[in-house]
This record gives sequence, structure tokens and C-alpha cells, in this order.
Amino acid sequence: MASADVQTLQSAYEAFNRGDIRAVLEVMDPQIEWNEPGGGRAASGTFHGPQSVGNDVFSIVPENFEEFAAEPERFFEAFADHVVVVGQFRAKRKGGGDMTAAFAHVWQMRNGKPARFHNYVDAAAWAPGWGGN
Repeated sequence: MASADVQTLQSAYEAFNRGDIRAVLEVMDPQIEWNEPGGGRAASGTFHGPQSVGNDVFSIVPENFEEFAAEPERFFEAFADHVVVVGQFRAKRKGGGDMTAAFAHVWQMRNGKPARFHNYVDAAAWAPGWGGN
């Protein structure tokens, strides 16, 4: 059986993929540190708190994509408080074209809530998918 941390993250990915961003933000630690690699028009840098993640990261997805999903394939518990998730981003760009980009997400949990997140993606697929080179 999956740990509570893995179950929390599985539920968050499911909520994200059905468009329930509020549910994703509610599960986060109030002080979450969210790290994005950038590329094209994708969010870049470190964002603090669920409101910033919602406003500065998640809100730009529908501006660029008709469909966008983060599809986890495996969850790995690492150390006492980390979960690594590997999978694929799959999206349909506005104006045409598809994007598939592999990801590894590293989550640090605190008291059952995501407190730190790093998005590691296949840059060769990610940046062009977001309209970059």
C-alpha cells in the first residue's frame, strides 16, 4: 500500500488533470517553495506559497494550451520526507501541435503536505512546446 505522502500526491495529480486547481493548491503547505525550469513561455524561477503557484505557474497553462496533463508513471519514496515522481507531460498547443515531455518531480513533504517542489523536464521537448527554441 502506498504511503500517505504518495496518496496525497496521487490525488493532487488527479485533481490537476481534471482541472481542479483549487484542490491542488489546498493540499500544499502554506510556505511551499515551487521551482520551475522555464523554457519558451513557461514559468521560470522559484515561487513561494500556493497563491503564487496558482497565479504565476498554473494560470499560464490555459493561455498556451488547449489540453495539458501531467501523467505520473511511478512514485518513489526517497529518504524520510521526499517523493520522486516520474512521468510525461502531454499537451495540445493552442494554434496546433502536440507536446510530450518527460519529467521527474522531486517533492519534499512536511506534515503530510508538499513543502518544496522541483520540476525537472526534458528541455528539448519542453521549451519548444511552450513556444521557445
